[in-house]
Amino acid sequence: MSETRRKLTTIFCADVQDYTRLMGADEEGTLASLKRCREAMERLIESHGGRVINTWGDGLIADFPSVVEAVRAAVDTQNELAGFNARRPADGRMLFRIGINLGDVIVEGDDIYGDGVNIAARLQASAAAGGIVISSTVYDQVRNKVAVGFEFLGPLMVKNVDEGVPSYAVKIGDAKDETPSAQRSGPSRPQPQPAAVMAATVAEARPAPSGRRLYGVLAVIAAVLIGINLLSWQGVFWARFPVLALAVVAALAWNRDQTRFNRRITSLAIVALGIAGINLFTWTGQFWAMWPILGIAAVMGVRWSMRR
Repeated sequence: MSETRRKLTTIFCADVQDYTRLMGADEEGTLASLKRCREAMERLIESHGGRVINTWGDGLIADFPSVVEAVRAAVDTQNELAGFNARRPADGRMLFRIGINLGDVIVEGDDIYGDGVNIAARLQASAAAGGIVISSTVYDQVRNKVAVGFEFLGPLMVKNVDEGVPSYAVKIGDAKDETPSAQRSGPSRPQPQPAAVMAATVAEARPAPSGRRLYGVLAVIAAVLIGINLLSWQGVFWARFPVLALAVVAALAWNRDQTRFNRRITSLAIVALGIAGINLFTWTGQFWAMWPILGIAAVMGVRWSMRR
């Protein structure tokens, strides 16, 4: 039986955005591109002292003894793959999402398990196509050692983890000159090229297909309710309340998938707008909603001030 032990390591997770769509459009071409991209990724991981643990479908997981080298490997990977994608049509680009986490894991044979791995996978899933998202444990180690910028994304909710995991997007296009203490030792490595950086950062996160379907269903339900109200008109526009509720549901669904703003603060803002809508729809001359909105604003202010 394989020996089981624990260790602190940096977990690197990657997969391809819209891999199913790419396979449906060109199965053989997609597999060839995946093989080429994965070979480049594995080469860069090894050159930075990392170890590829496993690959499956379009995914890859690796670990690094150095947090700094893990982030450098991710940046170099995205830059090299951006150069590869720049020569391909827009609908045929193979854009990887990468998540990196520093955590304590269980080691069994050549595999690793535990919350540290799950968090890295969740960070990867929240990254934009061609982007990198890291946990706060990684950020604390690399913020002054890697020539990139960072954008705070807020706490990321992870299954089986009680508290949200603060996360940061790596802004490859905002790279700054490294300080002397952060210079790499040994043979010089390729530096990011402007064209590759541009290609890596232009991709924006889009709503997942399941999210678009939900928005479509909610829009149809709202239209049906408004139609019923108008066809059975008796002087009361009662459909405004269920339509408002549907709008709040749609906004909360959007907030669940977006990474641009702090999700918890945005959820509170959505609830505040919903309360204001109820107040306006039941207007009796008093803006009573200002009191719950003031309370929500106070909570939002406290959360904002406590962000890392």
